[in-house]
Amino acid sequence: MEYMSQEGYDKLVAELHQLESVELPRVREAIAEARDKGDLSENFEYHAAKREQSRLLGRIRFKQRVLEFARVIDTKRLASDAVGLLTKVEITNLANNCTVAYTIVSPHEANIMERKISIKSPIAQALTGKKVGDVVEVRVPAGIQRFRIESITL
Repeated sequence: MEYMSQEGYDKLVAELHQLESVELPRVREAIAEARDKGDLSENFEYHAAKREQSRLLGRIRFKQRVLEFARVIDTKRLASDAVGLLTKVEITNLANNCTVAYTIVSPHEANIMERKISIKSPIAQALTGKKVGDVVEVRVPAGIQRFRIESITL
């Protein structure tokens, strides 16, 4: 089961709709056009369109499967005293005193540019369940880093 925000769920539904109603018909049309050009054994356009269709169908099946097992979390029922899914946590790196804020989200919503990190990431796993003022050690590719939790909000 995948827990996610309403925003993440809606975004996934929109992506699936886009793939099914726009992208897939476009690729099917490209296959039909390429098929009309004659010999399929040496028709590069036909084979490229078939590969694209296969890739799209795989993405559609994946997104359908994620949505099948998705559960939207009611943020009103979440506690903001400890780090968990859909909480925004501000942490300070104790090595360089740099402070950064992240929102802990499902793996399907993770986007580092928006400062949304997956609940399955090493940093989020180390922070989960901790409270303001706690110091956590996280094993990252660069070694072990220590962070202090400055604030937790929903």
